[in-house]
Amino acid sequence: MPRKEKQGRRASAPSDEPLMDINTTPLIDVMLVLLIMLIITIPIQLHSVNLNMPTGNPPPSDLKPEVLRIDIDALSVVQWNGEPLADRTEMERRFEQIAAQDVQPEVHLRPDRRAKYEVVAGVMASAQRTGVSKLGIVGAEQFIP
Repeated sequence: MPRKEKQGRRASAPSDEPLMDINTTPLIDVMLVLLIMLIITIPIQLHSVNLNMPTGNPPPSDLKPEVLRIDIDALSVVQWNGEPLADRTEMERRFEQIAAQDVQPEVHLRPDRRAKYEVVAGVMASAQRTGVSKLGIVGAEQFIP
């Protein structure tokens, strides 16, 4: 049997029936906190780099690696094992010969602190372009003030 409202009451006044609406504010708050936690923790996991490192000690090598010295003096003259190079094409030709070897020699680049940067960078770029993989800068302690 339907209830009859009293005449003095308004239709929007509370009645004895339970409310059917759910308060969603706490639910939204919890969902936002979980979303923020997810946003914060995901980038940390993506920045990891997995490396397969060898175990144990490798046996010592009896062979000493061949070392090639490239010096750049204060006047930016490039020397290949003490021999001045005529131009960059000769240097690249020699780098191509090194890159074609099965076991590449170690290339030690020793620039003078007064040498032009573009010459040093050009030597390194030529070595990279021709495929030389064992290149190191030697004597970098002279650049520390």
